[in-house]
Amino acid sequence: MKFFIDTANLDQIKEAQDLGVLDGVTTNPSLMAKEGITGNDNIINHYKKICEIVTGDVSAEVISTDYEGIIKEGEELAKLHDQIIVKVPMIKDGVKAIKYFSDKGIKTNCTLVFSAGQALLAAKAGATYVSPFIGRLDDISTDGLNLIAEIRLIYDNYGFDTQILAASVRHTMHVIDCAKIGADVMTGPLSSIEGLLKHPLTDIGLAKFLADYKKGN
Repeated sequence: MKFFIDTANLDQIKEAQDLGVLDGVTTNPSLMAKEGITGNDNIINHYKKICEIVTGDVSAEVISTDYEGIIKEGEELAKLHDQIIVKVPMIKDGVKAIKYFSDKGIKTNCTLVFSAGQALLAAKAGATYVSPFIGRLDDISTDGLNLIAEIRLIYDNYGFDTQILAASVRHTMHVIDCAKIGADVMTGPLSSIEGLLKHPLTDIGLAKFLADYKKGN
């Protein structure tokens, strides 16, 4: 299972990279704005900075919602760095653009996916990744994890190469549950990854080891 961090914060990205388990980064206009990154030139430069920190895929989102605009933006983003994955919304023109990018050898991440049918269309169009937003489904009393399971079954049935990128991961148990189901990738905040480190018995055991060592010195 690949671990992506969902942020535009360079310090958090570096911390995750230094941990040695980071496989990539996802971000979006809202996360950019949260870090005070606005304006096309600043956003482009920020993507470049992210690519300098990580060694894996970096999803860069298009803003256009029409086919021509998505293609223009996507091609420009793809030229920034070999690690850039063009992030395209799950809309009709987005699916058409994903097919275009796929034929051109440009990797894509189909975002804002909330149903198995949408995920099927994205895979048919040749998306590299599909991003079902499990946390946002949980927010409206819908089982986001069940969606991951449905997509996994469909993709396995037909041998689709599209990777399931569980997005909007909110906490550590989301990570564990997605791993059990068979999601290819998870993306979430740094806390959801670091939370995997924690267990009270580890803390208790380490404290005892250290205390016993001090007794003998």
